[in-house]
Formats: sequence, structure tokens, C-alpha cells
Amino acid sequence: MIKVYNTMSRTKEIFKPLKKNEVSIYCCGVTPYNSPHIGNARPFVTWDVIRRFFKKLGYTVRYVQNFTDVDDKIIKAANEQGVTWKDVAEKNIAIYFKSMDALNVRRADFYPKVSETMDDIIAMIQTLVDKGFAYVLDNGDVFYSVEKISGYGKLSGRKLSDMMAGARVEVDTRKRHPMDFALWKAAKPGEPFWESPWGKGRPGWHIECSAMSLKFLGEKFDFHGGGSDLIFPHHENEIAQSQAALGDENSFAQYWLHNGFITIGNEKASKSDKKMVRSTKGFFTVEEILAKYPGEVVRLFLLQTHYRNPLEFSEARIIEAQEFFGKLAKAYWQLDTLARKIHAGEFIKDTGEKNFAITVSRAGGLVEEAERLLANFYAAMEDDFNTALAITHMFELAKEIGGYHNDFAEGKILPVTIDGDIILRVRDIYLEMAEILGIFEQPVPVEKQEEKSEAPELVDALMKIILSLRQDARAAKNWTIADKIRNELKAAGIVVEDTPQGAVWKRQ
Repeated sequence: MIKVYNTMSRTKEIFKPLKKNEVSIYCCGVTPYNSPHIGNARPFVTWDVIRRFFKKLGYTVRYVQNFTDVDDKIIKAANEQGVTWKDVAEKNIAIYFKSMDALNVRRADFYPKVSETMDDIIAMIQTLVDKGFAYVLDNGDVFYSVEKISGYGKLSGRKLSDMMAGARVEVDTRKRHPMDFALWKAAKPGEPFWESPWGKGRPGWHIECSAMSLKFLGEKFDFHGGGSDLIFPHHENEIAQSQAALGDENSFAQYWLHNGFITIGNEKASKSDKKMVRSTKGFFTVEEILAKYPGEVVRLFLLQTHYRNPLEFSEARIIEAQEFFGKLAKAYWQLDTLARKIHAGEFIKDTGEKNFAITVSRAGGLVEEAERLLANFYAAMEDDFNTALAITHMFELAKEIGGYHNDFAEGKILPVTIDGDIILRVRDIYLEMAEILGIFEQPVPVEKQEEKSEAPELVDALMKIILSLRQDARAAKNWTIADKIRNELKAAGIVVEDTPQGAVWKRQ
């Protein structure tokens, strides 16, 4: 039973999909006027995990994420750079994909762009005008009338009367109400435009996501998500215009999920914060962070805090996440080593029994603990996608694996033949957790050396000799010497991995 916190009801609700075994998701994407920052990354990593989780449970997932490629910021950047708005948008979309790929964010099923959905946007605006929910000004601007629909403010918990009282003096006097918002903007000199029934222009921000989500997911879909900064006015306005156009107050998204802010030195790192491009207090763009830390470490950092909670970003916390990731990765390699050694017949005690009970062996106890922790892992994910708690269960399993591995290496465990299959089951459980979280999908990167070796050919030649001596020891079943060589190399910062093609090495 999956429970989700619905921003609309402000409570956890049991998730009931609109269609059996199907989940439909719309997540507000980026406005590609520059490189994505760490605040952009959080919702996409969050929804990537949610999507993975539903798929693991057997659901068919339809996931849509848009690009707002027509926007004031994009036009401004294009004018400053002396290029077209499309050049700016496409360049930063490419950077976005590169950054998200590094964070193991799997591609959405659809990436609609505003520039490619203009006919649908214009048609929706016309519907709102025809139904009396929007009005056209003499210059061709079109505004949505918030007073025409009941319940405006139900997502954010705001009241029109309070918003009217708090309206600023500089509010556009052409509006019938200070909170009326633009559906269509008449073209200004030097700006891109499209033809419409109201003249040349381009759409307002809010109408875009309504048109794109309805086009790709239909009048009702399961989830709509994004950062908490989008609750008002963006998502509030999406609901108002979409339900007005459809004539159904129960249409549009059924569950609203919003992730908390990322802060750096108490500064909000949200999608709409102009300061998040650069800051003297730290780095914000995903590219900058990935230049110093592996993508999977950054991903783990984002998932170690529940998605609804605020997340303080600092380099110290990234370093902590890197150390934590290293411990998780170590357990993965330990499982791999254990399975390979036991199946190779190393240190095996053959009981001669075909139905040897797994509970008799230490491996049997390990797999039972793994099954328990897997159940806890799923329970955490079913409770509003609590990745923070799920990760603790995975880490607990990592510690159990480490204990078994150390006892094995010290000769305290004499495994039986069946233990190899049991360890493989533990590894499957561990990787099942990892797959949902989206880690261990990239090679563990070699740390960048501050100074390059002055004699790389000599290092390679020496390592070739050392690995050859270790292989001779393994062939002679002199496991003490073989393990000693591996352990001494590890202490020196060299990791040796045994593969079907032979031993390979890399700097730790």
C-alpha cells in the first residue's frame, strides 16, 4: 500500500491509480536559459527514483517533463550573446541532458517544448476566452480572470481577498484583478513571436504546462510534481486554467508532490531564484559540482534527505556523502568477490549433503537478514517515497555484508558449496535496492591526481609484474600470498579486480 503526501489535501493519502497498474506523471522541467543548478537537479532525481520504484512494482509508467524554451530569460540571454533564442535553449538543453545523465536520471518518455506545442497552447487559450474565463486587451495581451473560477488558491491555501489586500501598487492596472495572469503576451520589438487570433505574440508561463500535460497525459493523470517554489503561482494557475477549460473541478492532476528547497548558506536554490547561477558562497551549477565529485555521489547526497524536507548544500556534506557512497560500493565489491571465490571452490567445505539447510550456515543467516532489510526498504519507499530511510536499510545490509566478508577473509567462516548461491541472492537483493536508488550504474571513477606520474610506463610495467606474480600464486592455490599482494596494493591506494579476462588494477 503506497502512501503519498498530497499538497492539495496537506495529508498522506493512499495512492489509487486512475488506471490499474499504470502511473502517469508530469514534472515541470527547466527553463534552459543557462546551465542547470543543483536546485534543478533535486526534483528530477526525486522523480527518477519514484518512477524506478513504480516500475519495480510492475507498473507501466508514462512520464512527461517539459522544456520551457520560450521565456524572457532566454530572450535576454540570446540578446546578450548575439545569438537566437533557439540557440540558447538548445545549447542549455544539451547541457541539461549531459548533467542528468551523470546523475543517472533516466530519460522521460516525452520532453515537449513550448515552441513545438504552440497550436495546443493557442487552442487552450481560445477555449478559455470563449468560456469567459479570459479577456483580451486592445494590444493583444490575453489574461486569465481569477475571479471567474471558484476555489482559486486551493492548492496553496491562499484566499483572493487576502491576495487583493496584499497587492502591490505597481500591479498592472490593465488587469481586472491584481492576481490575473497572462495567457498570451503581445509581441515586442526584437522578440520571437507566433501568429494567434489576438495577433503576434507568445504564451505566458503557466498556460504552457497545462497544455503540454493535457496533451500527453489526458484530462486526468496521477501525479504532478516540481519544487515547492512552484506551488504558487505556477501550479495554482495551472489548476485554475485547466479545470476551467475542461469544465471539471476534479480533472487534471490527482496528486501534487513538491520537493523542498535546497539552500546554500541559507539562500534558497530554487528554480526561480536568479542568484542560483553563481554565488561567492559556493558552487551551484551541476557541471561545477560534477567537476569535483562523481555523479552518483551527488545523487546519493540528494536522496539522503526526504524529498519534502529542505536540504542544506555544502561541500562538507558532499564529502560525507562520498564517504558513505564508498562504504556502500565496498559492500557491492565484497559480494562480488565472495560469490566468485565460493563458486570457484576456494575454502569450500563440501558437506556431501544436497539439501543442506541454509540456516545452518552464516550465509543463510545473511540472506535472511537481507530479505528482512529488503522488506524494510520497500516499506520506507511505500511511505511517501522515503529514500532517506530506505538508504539506512541498505547501509545496514552493507554492514552485515562487510562483517561476513571480513570473517571469510580471516578464515573464521568455512563456507559450504551452497553458500555461493546464497551469496548471489544477497547480491541480487543489494542490487535491487541500488537499482531503485539509481546507484552502481557507472564505473567507480578514479580520483583525479593532482600531479601526473612522471613515469606512467614504469608504473604499468611494475603492475604487470606484480599481477603476474599474484596470478602465479593463485594458480598454485597459495591464497595467502595472493591475498597479501592484493591487500598490500590496496593499502598503497591500488585496487585489484579479478575479471573473467584476468586481473585489472586502478588507483583507489
